[in-house]
Amino acid sequence: MHRIWMVDLAREQSPTLDHLYQYAATAQNAGYTALGLYLEHRFATKSTPWSHGKGAVTAAQIQSLQSEFPSLQIIPFINLLGHFEGFFNVEEGRHFREEPFTGLQACPSCHEFVTLCQNLIDETIEVFKSEIIHIGGDETAQLGKCYRCANRMKGKAEDEKAWLYNDHFAPLIDRVIKAGRRPAMWGDMFLEHPAALENLPKQTLIFDWHYVNGVKETAPKFVGHEVIACPTTAVYNAAWMHVERTEHNIRQCALDAQELDLAGFCLTTWEQILLNPFDSIFPAVEWAARISINPASTESLPEAFGEAEQWARTLGIELACMGGVWTPSGHRHKLKCRLLLAGNPFLAWLHHRDEILDGRARQLLLIIEKSIKQAPNEQCKNVSFGLRGMVEALTMMEAAHTHYSDREPDAAISKLAPMRFLFDTLAKLAKENHERIGGSLADIERCHIAKQHIEVVINRIRKYGNAELGYLPAFEIITNHRFTPHDQACWWLVNKWAND
Repeated sequence: MHRIWMVDLAREQSPTLDHLYQYAATAQNAGYTALGLYLEHRFATKSTPWSHGKGAVTAAQIQSLQSEFPSLQIIPFINLLGHFEGFFNVEEGRHFREEPFTGLQACPSCHEFVTLCQNLIDETIEVFKSEIIHIGGDETAQLGKCYRCANRMKGKAEDEKAWLYNDHFAPLIDRVIKAGRRPAMWGDMFLEHPAALENLPKQTLIFDWHYVNGVKETAPKFVGHEVIACPTTAVYNAAWMHVERTEHNIRQCALDAQELDLAGFCLTTWEQILLNPFDSIFPAVEWAARISINPASTESLPEAFGEAEQWARTLGIELACMGGVWTPSGHRHKLKCRLLLAGNPFLAWLHHRDEILDGRARQLLLIIEKSIKQAPNEQCKNVSFGLRGMVEALTMMEAAHTHYSDREPDAAISKLAPMRFLFDTLAKLAKENHERIGGSLADIERCHIAKQHIEVVINRIRKYGNAELGYLPAFEIITNHRFTPHDQACWWLVNKWAND
């Protein structure tokens, strides 16, 4: 039975060889048979020298990793249709997009893209020794959006999207098979378009991913194919990690894999960004390996954290009891995204100010301060410090708004001024995460950009905070990066299509 831990490197991770060794050692010592590296654009191939961002994994690193850990299969996870944004959001790859300036999918009717996919497979096979070559295929929601694809698939089959999907992947799968390797793909699009399964070579291994419950209902639908059950650590939608959801998901997938006699179990770990370092979840990774062997084990996930158990319970369970943005959801954590991803931290205040009113900020900070005292190491402390800074940022913005609305610009500025130091501190945490475990370089820059926008807003309030324009712009307007003096009606906001 395959037992795989898949590490997401495509969300800005910049691991050194020592970091990769640490991932591999963690996987091997935990009992996994394979370490999966989810790569997308983070593999420095000869075909795409223009896409090698700083810290991309190199062929030399992979060769060293395979040599150092010969008993651990190092499986490449590349993506050859959806999740191609790291390639087409650079100048040399922009013509690969299915739609202009939106989405995650490349265009399967673009001949240059198809050729690139073939080259990526060839180079991956050349470097990786693993039996399994995972070529992606998930979340291709833009199938048939461009005119070329729409024209090609029209009338080809009852399910035109299934035909287009098959037409793209069939020769790529065949290429892997002819090279003597085993192709693997994600299962979600086959569940959405069952007709795409009809001519899929039986050698294709299906990775059936479900991040809430198990695979009992879906795995049997991949008739004639071996299936890998894929749970996840619920991190992408959490302040840190939703412990109870993670435990249930992993246990259920492990149990289903056992009862259905599936080909394996793959723990996926996604999006350790926004001040959430990979090593903060290593105990969960190790626990999942034990559960994959014995789903009935009485060992709980919090117990697996050892001296960090109480810290894990505080941030992974108690914090969710605060409700709102702190509870599990089906999307990325909105507070963290709005504070750090959009270049305007005041979007967090606009959408989440209610999260701190009526004494909730004090309650949140008490929980987070407790976690700081419980944190036994740097990775845990950095998570807690980051969350404390995010809540403090909201309280500072809310206090500034109160003074601003009372036409007290100097007082408003005095509440915003400490945010410059706050984002410097968050940038320092991001830098420590990068150096310790190969964390996101973008997180460091996001903190710097947020600080710069604080400076911009302070200057605007100083200049226009006494209604010098003849009116006082609403706080969410003067803090927006599109604010334009004298545009009282905010035409940039009225014409929303212009913001797309």
